[in-house]
Amino acid sequence: QLVLVTLATCFGSLGLSHVNDAGFWVVTRYLGLSVPDGLKTWTVLTTIMGVTGFLITWLLWFAL
Repeated sequence: QLVLVTLATCFGSLGLSHVNDAGFWVVTRYLGLSVPDGLKTWTVLTTIMGVTGFLITWLLWFAL
């Protein structure tokens, strides 16, 4: 169960990547995105990844 709690914490840290996140700037500069485009793509993508990962972890909690 400790591993699942750790995974839930890690997935929670992915959500809502914004302009104050260094990863946001790395991705937007590398891909050549503007700030509004980065907010539309990277922020939404990381939020979906965080929520999906949390739900998978939550399901594993009840399955194991």
